Amino acid sequence: MTIVAFTNARICRHGALLPPSCLYFDTAEGLIVPPPDSTEVETIDLQNRILAPAFLELQTNGCIGVHFTSHRNDEEYVENLEKVSKWMVTKGVGGWWATVPTVGKDVYRKVLPLLEPRTFNDGAALLGAHCEGPFLNASKKGAHNASLMQNPSESSISGTYGPSTTSIKLLTLAPELPSSTALTAALTRPSNNFRVSLGHSAASYATGLVALRAGATCLTHVFNAMEPLHHRTPGLAGLIASSPTQEENPPYFSLIADGIHLHPATLTLAFRANPARCILITDSIEVAGLPDGLHPGNAQVAHPQRKVGSRVTIEGTDTLIGSCCGIDECVGNLAAWSGCTVAEAVRCVTENVAAMMGLLGERGVLEVGRKADFVVLGEEGVVVQET
Repeated sequence: MTIVAFTNARICRHGALLPPSCLYFDTAEGLIVPPPDSTEVETIDLQNRILAPAFLELQTNGCIGVHFTSHRNDEEYVENLEKVSKWMVTKGVGGWWATVPTVGKDVYRKVLPLLEPRTFNDGAALLGAHCEGPFLNASKKGAHNASLMQNPSESSISGTYGPSTTSIKLLTLAPELPSSTALTAALTRPSNNFRVSLGHSAASYATGLVALRAGATCLTHVFNAMEPLHHRTPGLAGLIASSPTQEENPPYFSLIADGIHLHPATLTLAFRANPARCILITDSIEVAGLPDGLHPGNAQVAHPQRKVGSRVTIEGTDTLIGSCCGIDECVGNLAAWSGCTVAEAVRCVTENVAAMMGLLGERGVLEVGRKADFVVLGEEGVVVQET
């Protein structure tokens, strides 16, 4: 057993930055441990730097030329997953869910069995799949293919995704579609391991409440691909300010903090509504990490994609496809634009995500018994090194 101690570390915990202290972990077990009584300890002086849990990326469609709907053969697909996992580490990520948007049934059947949770040497862990579709409202399709969208009443889960669905950990759907409430209730039974989020939807506030009571727990990229927040008809976005009751808790909600999908003032407004339920995502696509220019489409978007900085659109249109920023950039943006602390921003990519996905006992908080999965940050949330 080898015990390592980070000394002079300012630890992010529960949205606060603690005074400099030590944190011990067992390199053999990969777990955070209490201070040992007699075992020799290897020390690493962090020199007052910030020590945070490794980030959790809840929604990414791909990066560095890899899109999770693109499949030529199983071996190449898994190699690409490993390639992504190593790039994720450079952004401070310790775990991620591969988002599979609205595609044909044949694509789901090819890729979902390969997205079971797995680890990679020197890479961030794949924690499963997030299916963003096909049970979405065509009027809020965004960059999705409306012709492939379905009503839950038209097909079963296995009929849509195939017989292998254990990789799916999160499913985004539109709650106003026929049979959505029944599907939400079925998927979120304790015997199942699904989380349901609401998005790509024209649903009203009242319809959203019904979905929350049926078992939905999150809102997907709030303000994007949903009805706008109105002072008399708040829509799904209004749910971020709902109060807890005996029937339901306020939903978690994800925000794309790239400065393109949301204005900084809008991002700040949403974050301040409920920091403990706020989750930052990139919604990145395969051109993240690639040079600016025109890039080919994929199984989701058949048309060429134009990348200019962090903005990506379908060529010849203003339709946003996804983001090209890293999750570390989202953390820095939230802190800079909202005036929150780095620790408050870090909670939105660690503890809040782990809590929503049922992994708080393993990840998301630097406490004894959790995974020894860390990221060292500078004063503005910039990744200094990963462990």
